[in-house]
Amino acid sequence: MSQRIAGVDEAGRGPVIGPLVIAGIVIIESQEEALIEWGIRDSKQLTPRRRETLNQQIRRLANQVEVLEISAQEIDDQRRQKRTLNTLEAQWMAQVLNQLQWHTAYIDASDVNADRYGRMIQSQLFTKKKVISEHKADSRYPVVAAASIIAKVRRDQRIKELHKQFGDFGSGYPNDPKTRQFLTKWISTHDTFPEVVRQTWETARDILSTKQQRSLKD
Repeated sequence: MSQRIAGVDEAGRGPVIGPLVIAGIVIIESQEEALIEWGIRDSKQLTPRRRETLNQQIRRLANQVEVLEISAQEIDDQRRQKRTLNTLEAQWMAQVLNQLQWHTAYIDASDVNADRYGRMIQSQLFTKKKVISEHKADSRYPVVAAASIIAKVRRDQRIKELHKQFGDFGSGYPNDPKTRQFLTKWISTHDTFPEVVRQTWETARDILSTKQQRSLKD
């Protein structure tokens, strides 16, 4: 019987603006050769145009593709319940895997303890299957790199849509000057951030706190 392998990865863990996207794909193990031939690797090492092309090729090749988008608002809701991002990501990755049919799954671990992260995911699966959780799995396993491309392309699409709605706020990452400038300007004329901003992030809290302090001085 042909072994079906799954790869799961995320895009948008760290940004203060926009969704977190988790993607899972399933291929027959022998199809990894095609991914290698295409030069599949970690999505961050590829140009946007190359990712777009590979995204289409991967979707045609894969037996199954599952993409889960978690909004900034949902992330905030969960974090306010004192749930860690690692715990949440494990839950959401398990949710993706439960929608797929596979024999072995490869995961890019978010936790500093990769084995623990794998156990967290495995404990939430509908059926007990083999989960291989490793750091930098997107560099070691083509099926994980392919999932990272699917996730990255979807998040980039969402960011483009948000740019049309709110203006160019850059990448949405805290270290992006455009992003910080957008947040600072927005909060200067509004009482709170738009729902696409992760308000539990330190960046957003600091900018809001600075505004409140200035208001008290005025």
